[in-house]
Amino acid sequence: MTVSAPQSFVLAIHGGAGTINPDLLTPALTEAYHAGLHRALAAGHAVLASGGTALDAVTQAVMALEDEPLFNAGRGAVYTAAGVQEMDAAVMDGRDRSAGAVAGLFGPRNPVLAARAVMEHTDHVLLIGDGALDLCRRQGLVMEDPAYFFTQARWDALQAELEHRRSGAADDGDEQRRHGTVGAVARDQHGTLAAATSTGGMTAKAPGRVGDSPVIGAGTFADNRTCAVSATGHGEYFIRYSVAHEIDARMRWAGQGLEQAAGDVVAELGNIGGSGGLVAVDRDGRVSLPFNSTGMYRGIAGADGTVLTAIHREAYRQGTVSGGA
Repeated sequence: MTVSAPQSFVLAIHGGAGTINPDLLTPALTEAYHAGLHRALAAGHAVLASGGTALDAVTQAVMALEDEPLFNAGRGAVYTAAGVQEMDAAVMDGRDRSAGAVAGLFGPRNPVLAARAVMEHTDHVLLIGDGALDLCRRQGLVMEDPAYFFTQARWDALQAELEHRRSGAADDGDEQRRHGTVGAVARDQHGTLAAATSTGGMTAKAPGRVGDSPVIGAGTFADNRTCAVSATGHGEYFIRYSVAHEIDARMRWAGQGLEQAAGDVVAELGNIGGSGGLVAVDRDGRVSLPFNSTGMYRGIAGADGTVLTAIHREAYRQGTVSGGA
């Protein structure tokens, strides 16, 4: 879907392209996903409506998604093959391409705040390990123990994947296992763009594996001249094809509009086996949310307070910021 009409401010989010199989999506779970998306949109929209920055809006939206165990980030992060959680996150400001990212992190309640701390309190872009944790503690970020991040569903998913591997069965192409990520992009009233992305990665990933989310130009990107992008999908493909920056380049150098650039890149990625999707906003407030997978948890909140949310390829559910979806 593309919102072609320019908007004074707008927010778009995703909760990952690894959507649950439609046949397993109960009415109660459907409502829970829409409610989680709506809370995140409301949090970010409140910032934009009060004249706040795009960077603050995407941060608040992603924090709300990290706090919701249904999504694979923060509290809902999946487990590595070793049975631990390693989280990645990034933020980027379109005004001057300032960026911050963390990878393989465990401890901060909201990894997106760790990424922002890197951007605002260091001379670096990407931190990992003890250095990243030390920064989080020095900046007073809320830290949590393993019990906070544990969810039975994620633990069961790890056991199922490990058993699947032990059985020697062929890859079943389960998108939900591969693609869980959350992210947000926004244009504020001042014309500034920003992007933020956060993830627990792939279920049963190798310890130390880093996906595209914290890689600037792959899973996260923002430049006021063109667009802001937050991606979700099979990260290795998004890294190899520099997906977010490729969209920017096609807009900047080929003169393409957001819909064409974002849509074509996602389609081309699918043709080579890179399943996933993204949310993007251009400098005029147009929004695009293309995906080549079965579905993508996603939503938009416009300047008029209208909220749109969807999971698979069904029609968008419409609501308002104050009234629910």
